Amino acid sequence: MKSALVSSLLFALALAGAVPKKVDYNGFKVLRVNLNEKLDKLEALEKLATHVLNPGKASFVDVVVAPENVDAVNALSAATVITEDVGAALKEEGGFSAYAGSETWFTAYHSYADHLQFLRDLQAGYTSNSAIITAGTSVEGRTLTGIQIWGTGGRGSKPAVLIHGNVHAREWITSKTVEYIAWQLLTKYSTDATVKSLVDKFDFYIVPIVNPDGFVYTQRTDRLWRKNRQTVSSSRCVGRDINRNWPYKWDAPGGASTDPCSETYKGVAAGDAPENKGLVAQVQQLKASRGIRLYLDIHSYGQYILWPYGYDCNLRAENDAQHRNLATRAASAIRAVSGTAYTIGPSCSTLYATTGSSTDYTDVTGNSTYSYTYELRDTGKYGFSLPANQIQPTVRETWAGIVSMLKDA
Repeated sequence: MKSALVSSLLFALALAGAVPKKVDYNGFKVLRVNLNEKLDKLEALEKLATHVLNPGKASFVDVVVAPENVDAVNALSAATVITEDVGAALKEEGGFSAYAGSETWFTAYHSYADHLQFLRDLQAGYTSNSAIITAGTSVEGRTLTGIQIWGTGGRGSKPAVLIHGNVHAREWITSKTVEYIAWQLLTKYSTDATVKSLVDKFDFYIVPIVNPDGFVYTQRTDRLWRKNRQTVSSSRCVGRDINRNWPYKWDAPGGASTDPCSETYKGVAAGDAPENKGLVAQVQQLKASRGIRLYLDIHSYGQYILWPYGYDCNLRAENDAQHRNLATRAASAIRAVSGTAYTIGPSCSTLYATTGSSTDYTDVTGNSTYSYTYELRDTGKYGFSLPANQIQPTVRETWAGIVSMLKDA
């Protein structure tokens, strides 16, 4: 077994080439750049930026800029410094802590292997109403691992609540938040009447990290990586944006990029990312079973609750008013916990256009009653590198919002 493992690791390294050096962001800045709808300015900006943190924004974008490019960005357009030193901000995340059980899990960030162990340990404590589930495999062969939770009536007997996290690799707070949902549902089932009523009402299918390759890459090489790790034969650039690859309105204009180097690269064909193939199959299986009552795609950052549609700013979902009602109450519940304010609205008209997105797909093709994207803390000060001391406040306030939605759904 040991020799087989060594051989497989050597083979993987041979395929991947030399392990890349970890990106050092010391001295890099995050600049908020005013675009004023001028897309030619965005193209020039993308050539100067190391990463575009919120691709799709029309009025402004947040970009990570190397020290030597700061003056050129300022010459291009008015810019405000959001993060003075990205490297220093990343240090505030606190590094990885050793895995420990209980709620201390939500006080620090952890390795990918520890995330898997957390799920296995959580499920092992509640074998009568939970099971480990999978939703396909990644480009590099990692299993998309999740947990199913059910109550009275037995496994698979109720409408589904489907929750995905870490679609974009750098959004570490999202997997923690999704895991907190699973942790609350299981650990409080026997003692909290509200939680029991929710678990008895729905079957929960929770996948905290649906982009495992990208997530591992952020931990080993580039903390601010967004996409998966799929190669493109015609380009030196790597990765597809999993949230622009769903096979619904994938080919609609304006909401994704055809450039393999872009943060929002849609792929060569609709649903051609292995991760998306597995997630599409999961949605279709749930649709064919008891149906999907609520789909939640947990992202960061910006503090938004969004619903369909992303591909057309003039369209509204049939149950737009009901979507708004649930989101309004959820935002109020979040604010009541710690004062954090969320903006709500249809995805395209509230934030920006997205094509091939999860919520559009689950709404139309998956026939989910409700489909939402959450964009968690913050609004840009830390962005994706939210300090570890904000994990607990974030997961607790988000839980309050999601409980509100589950009561109403």
